[in-house]
Amino acid sequence: MQEISSNNKRIAKNTVSLYIRMLITMLVGLYTSRVVLQTLGVEDFGIYNVVGGIVTMCVFISNTLSSASQRFFAFEIGRNDNVQLRKVFSTTLFIYVAFVLVILVLAETVGLWFVENKLNIPPARETAARFVYHFSVLSFLASIIRVPYNALIIARERMGFYAWISIAEAALKLLIVYLLVWFSFDKLKLYAFLMFFVVFLITLIYVVYCRIKFYECRMIAAKDKCLYISLFQFAGWNLFGSLANVGLDQGLNILLNIFFGPVVNAARGIAFQVKSLVTSFAGNVQIAATPQIIKYYAAGDLEKMKILLFKSSRISYYLLFLVALPILLEMKYLLALWLTEVPEYTVLFARLIVINILVDCMSGTIIPAVQATGKIKVYQIAVGTTLLLAVPLSYLFLKLGFPPEITMIIAIFLSGICLFIRLIIIRNLFDIKIAEYTKGVIFYNIAISGVSCILPLVLCYFGPQTFANLILVSVISLISTVSTIYFIGLKREERRMLTKIITEKIKISAIWN
Repeated sequence: MQEISSNNKRIAKNTVSLYIRMLITMLVGLYTSRVVLQTLGVEDFGIYNVVGGIVTMCVFISNTLSSASQRFFAFEIGRNDNVQLRKVFSTTLFIYVAFVLVILVLAETVGLWFVENKLNIPPARETAARFVYHFSVLSFLASIIRVPYNALIIARERMGFYAWISIAEAALKLLIVYLLVWFSFDKLKLYAFLMFFVVFLITLIYVVYCRIKFYECRMIAAKDKCLYISLFQFAGWNLFGSLANVGLDQGLNILLNIFFGPVVNAARGIAFQVKSLVTSFAGNVQIAATPQIIKYYAAGDLEKMKILLFKSSRISYYLLFLVALPILLEMKYLLALWLTEVPEYTVLFARLIVINILVDCMSGTIIPAVQATGKIKVYQIAVGTTLLLAVPLSYLFLKLGFPPEITMIIAIFLSGICLFIRLIIIRNLFDIKIAEYTKGVIFYNIAISGVSCILPLVLCYFGPQTFANLILVSVISLISTVSTIYFIGLKREERRMLTKIITEKIKISAIWN
């Protein structure tokens, strides 16, 4: 019991560090996105979004590969086997270096041909588009090299450093904005180059920190063939799932470019920046809980793992909905406040993407629980293939004359199917019944969503589009959601624990005052 309490405190502390990171990077991201859109213009911003979409892709693939590496690192940490941990790290790094070389060859041949011959780029900007593509590839490769170091930091639960380095990266991106304004050089080219420089510098800092702090980062000859096979299989299937998500995002992006041009790409690009900001509210809890879930599985404590799986899945959704509700209701006014020029379709795209995030978040921490077992082949094939169906289905509907938002509606529908697939898989792996997860997680999430939105929805529908109403809707949404979470979303012992923590904090504050 004492161990569980200690682990819960560590998860809570790490979550706080991640939320500080998120708030700072979110504020910087909102400001920089606005200035970049103003500075580049809608057309160049759309070109960067579709051609330099490999940067967005690399972030997703890097995060997915990082979670694969975390599984092996956290597993060995859970077994307290430092010798094997060092061997696993060295083998992992060798694999990623080989992967970088393969991607470089493919990107500069097949990928370059596609950019030059298939994308809808204005003739006057073709040279700039090629420049953006080359530096986007370099950014991607630098991010891949960062993966094992990033994964080790999270597996070791060093969230403080992880938060600070992310804040530093956000600060450098803020500096990029000022350089874009001051320099007269082609701003699209300059933006692509500076983004690469930031990625390269942050990767270098990760490498230096890990080599100083962690003994296992000192390379050794990796000759264990069985380990190579195990890592290749796991990383390969994880990468399949990652590429399926990337194929979904970039496939839909390319379809929108072909059917509607770069202006719609700009709208989708802005909507996806909203997605990255909103997703982080749930992702922080999941990042903090993942190492413990894997360590519990490695130690054979399946009951503790199940308790943490259910709890973290609910809490991550609650925190996501807390911010998603006012954003959904006031999206039009928020985007107008954030951007001086809001491209057509942006509001609708952003709302549909937030709904898709909420559906995905119903899965909670199922993914790291499945990864903990190492048996991910069936999971990745089933989920990845289902997600990829969005591309041919979207092409069919766009050919029939449907508007661009149909691509997002199809993605939401398929996300719901993926949730059901995940429930079947954890039933087979952990004997967690679908009804048990539905009752313990999904029911709570739906109840919170339904009850919390009633009053804010009325205020938004009948209220004017003003800053005062934005504040009112946000405050009422916060009060409504927090109250509903406390009385409906938390179990009795969780309410008792939360009340105790708040009471202790008030007493400490009273003593200091």
